Amino acid sequence: MDVLTIVKRSPFVVPLACLATAAMVFISEGSYWQAAGTLDALGSMATARLYIQSLERHIQSAETGRRIYLMSGDGEYRKPYDNALVEIGESLGFLRRHYSADPNASAAVSALSHAIDIARSELALSMQPFDASQRKTSTEIARNAIGKEQMDAIHALSAELLEQESRSVEAGRSNIYQTLMLSRIGVAVLSGFSLLALALYLRQGALLDRQRQEQQHLVQVERDNLEVVVVQRTAQLTELALHLQTAREDERGRLARDLHDELGAFLTSAKLDAARIKSRLAGTAPEALERLGHLIETLNSGIAMKRRIIEDLRPSALDNLGLVVALEILAREFAEQSGIDVHQALEPVELEADAELVVFRLVQEALTNIAKYAKANQVWISLAMQAGQVLVSVRDDGVGFDTTARSTSAHGLVGMRFRVEAGGGSLILQSAPGTGTSIRVSLPAATPAPA
Repeated sequence: MDVLTIVKRSPFVVPLACLATAAMVFISEGSYWQAAGTLDALGSMATARLYIQSLERHIQSAETGRRIYLMSGDGEYRKPYDNALVEIGESLGFLRRHYSADPNASAAVSALSHAIDIARSELALSMQPFDASQRKTSTEIARNAIGKEQMDAIHALSAELLEQESRSVEAGRSNIYQTLMLSRIGVAVLSGFSLLALALYLRQGALLDRQRQEQQHLVQVERDNLEVVVVQRTAQLTELALHLQTAREDERGRLARDLHDELGAFLTSAKLDAARIKSRLAGTAPEALERLGHLIETLNSGIAMKRRIIEDLRPSALDNLGLVVALEILAREFAEQSGIDVHQALEPVELEADAELVVFRLVQEALTNIAKYAKANQVWISLAMQAGQVLVSVRDDGVGFDTTARSTSAHGLVGMRFRVEAGGGSLILQSAPGTGTSIRVSLPAATPAPA
């Protein structure tokens, strides 16, 4: 099942997929920005820890620089003291800005700043006498150092801030872990829902496919049954057509025999009686003789008409002289009546009596259609035998017609096809406007009788 089929099958697939994608992106982005903010806060906390830890170190550096300077008197040793004071100011400035939003920490920073200011004041006071060129002894230098109580206060406040930073760092780390866990849970839940939705959809798709296959199977079964019925009906219609054609030919044969025997006897007897009467009235009644002569001519015309009707009903030449002679006579009479040149290539063939009649009727019907519709100048008729098949062909150079178009005058061709197929043969019709018409028939040859 391809993606295009899934999208076409349900209009909700694309919106649901977009919604799930948007939810996953939202969770991922929200987790990212929250974690990034926490990491930035942790970076600021680490910097604040460094400044808190550096405060005590800078105070100690200032104290050490002060002692060395007071003991040596060398101005070069005053630089560490001055630098330490600058670092202390920068550290306090950063801590004030960092804890400005936290009242408790801001109060601790203020207290620490106050304690450090006191320590810096004490250091500054101890430096003033020396600056005034009043040297002190080492005992005095040690006595003017920052007091232990003040250093303990600075240390305690620094430790308090460090403890608060440690708690903040721990809270930040916990927040990051919670964010990552929520992100994992959200992605897992969305993935689970997506898989569940996909499974349900595939299951629904499978059910629809199964239903469609069942419907196709039912349709195929109905189609097969219909084809069987069509084949049966076609076979029945073919048998019926063959039966009707056989009954028609039988009836025409019976009618031809009746006309030949009964009507022929009546007409011949009447002609003979008229001839006898005429011979007896010779020279006595000219008017009566004239009437008898007209009667004899009428009887001769009736006998000739009777013969034509019998030939149309059942060609006697076919029964008495064979198929080739019967076709030759048919072609000659057609050429005389229509004025169309007929070219014949007729070879003796072996066919059953019913098949010979089929071939004769087919050629007769083809010639009738040529005379009515073809407007042809020439006609070619061939009869041959090849590989156990009898091949019959009737071709003309007429106007032709479109074989795909329905025509109300095509019943003769349909009748030809049914008669040929009922005899186990095949008929091929080829024609096009302006190219003439060709009818080719193949029939199985008669099986030779055992010796």
